[in-house]
Amino acid sequence: MRSFLLAVTALVMASCAHQAPGSSPGSSSTPLELVASSPRQWTGIAVSQKGRIFVNFPRWSEDVPVSVAELKDGEIVPYPNATWNTWTPETQDPQRFVAVQSVVIDDQDRLWVLDTGNPQFKGVITPPRLHQFDLARDELVRSYTFAPEVSSGDSYLNDVTFDTKRNVAYLTDSQAGGLVVLNLESGNARKVLAQHPSTHAEEQPLTVMGRTMKKRVQSDGIALSPDRETLYWTALTGHVLWRIPTAALLDFQQKDEAIAPRIERVHTIVATDGIMFDRNGTLWLGGLEDSSIHRYVPGGAYTQVVQDNRLRWPDSFAQGPDGKIYVTTSQIHLPPAERGPYEIHRFTP
Repeated sequence: MRSFLLAVTALVMASCAHQAPGSSPGSSSTPLELVASSPRQWTGIAVSQKGRIFVNFPRWSEDVPVSVAELKDGEIVPYPNATWNTWTPETQDPQRFVAVQSVVIDDQDRLWVLDTGNPQFKGVITPPRLHQFDLARDELVRSYTFAPEVSSGDSYLNDVTFDTKRNVAYLTDSQAGGLVVLNLESGNARKVLAQHPSTHAEEQPLTVMGRTMKKRVQSDGIALSPDRETLYWTALTGHVLWRIPTAALLDFQQKDEAIAPRIERVHTIVATDGIMFDRNGTLWLGGLEDSSIHRYVPGGAYTQVVQDNRLRWPDSFAQGPDGKIYVTTSQIHLPPAERGPYEIHRFTP
């Protein structure tokens, strides 16, 4: 792990972020500011109200020495400590990260870590968990475990968004398809719309910057409107933004047959990975196929804001306390030998 930390330290620039010089071919007028880079592949990013930056490294290979980290004083520091980040297949401790896909900070400034329990996409080997951490003490508050009927077999819980008023979390399953609704008070969860077309990949494969993607990815990006009344999602292998009133999902007695008619097709989009609502009610979406970032204002326009070849697979979004939008690049479309450093950029919306 030490060699990994030293390698990352040489590249991380979180404590002295600067705007990348010039604009790469095809860049838009919205400038990107390089925040950090790493030789290891990250996906999720979360920024606290005090500006603390957290990232996660998915276990998509056997060489993942850190799963969750904080960018701190120019270094990547295992979070909340090294022990949580020292999992092996023989480890049975539920307070070890197995295969983390997402980190999210909610509007109460709590850090959530979504652990798929599915390393290297080989199947769920331990119950997936959603961990809540108190950032004031950097300690675990509670862990939620998902039952086999919610996530097992080839399931891969991918992303999560929170309704802190109703104490509900909404998640996507990007491998089996479907949405998961979790009651944060009781810990009860259920999967819905597992067979609905809106949570499944389109038949036509994606072509990302000239590379055809063989893998078809189901429901992936998910975001809750600021008024908590509407849930939005996308299938990664797809070109449609979907939404549904949250009222249709909160009654655990409702079956898919009653829920599905309330789904609305919102807009045709460039294929995206993560999506996020900012505090002003704008929805941010990536553009995998052309290295871009788009925004959508509900009831209004869907527009491209950034097109820049440095956005090699824009993955996940977060908003900083100053309003700036952060985005990770994970280069999923490229063979490992052709990838450069994985980067975090930010821009002013």
